[in-house]
Amino acid sequence: AEELEKTKRSRREFEIKTLRGPVPQISADRVIIIDPASDEVLFDKNADKRGAIASTTKLLTALLVVETGNLDQIITVEQSDTQCAPVRLGIKAGDQYTRRQLLTAVLVKSSNDIAQALARDNAGSVEAFVAKMNAKCAELGLKNSHYVNPHGLPSTTGDDPYSTARELSVIAKACDQKPEIREIVKLQSYKFTFPNGRVTELANTNRVLRTASYCDGMKTGYTDAAGYCLVASGERNGK
Repeated sequence: AEELEKTKRSRREFEIKTLRGPVPQISADRVIIIDPASDEVLFDKNADKRGAIASTTKLLTALLVVETGNLDQIITVEQSDTQCAPVRLGIKAGDQYTRRQLLTAVLVKSSNDIAQALARDNAGSVEAFVAKMNAKCAELGLKNSHYVNPHGLPSTTGDDPYSTARELSVIAKACDQKPEIREIVKLQSYKFTFPNGRVTELANTNRVLRTASYCDGMKTGYTDAAGYCLVASGERNGK
């Protein structure tokens, strides 16, 4: 048994040296890196510190939309969907799109008006959708996350949203297991067609996706409260 344990330890040390390499210089305040196949934490720094998470919020929005299904259902945009702070794509009341179109746009370009449209369509109102978001957190066992809207902007009432790096990694893993989300987050760009036939090409906000060959998603974010945020997935050397 002792020899077997030595062999396992040697193999593990070899994997660490050859597959992981040295820990890079990291300036972010909150970090976690996990192996989703085993849930092993490969590196962490202040992983349980609560704070704003900006548009990485939209991963949970996308998860709930995909779990509801019927992504080719048509959504008719309502005026309330368009009433939000930037970034907006510019959808208008009366416009019609499939859920899949809007889901793709929100994950590629992070438009807040689209996040509101998806939330209202999914639950009947943004408030009801927020309740679903927090219920999903409870279902996933997340005790350090609190959502107040589907896009991640600061609250106007003082009830600010927050999560942690560790709990975002749980949401990211859940998203990673959804083929519909996986197909979207790896896109470097997306051609969005408005009802009048106008087409605009949306470049993915994830610069890591465009510059690191092993990266295949997932979501960026920025607010003054959160700073620059990144939830990224990737595969290298079979990991």
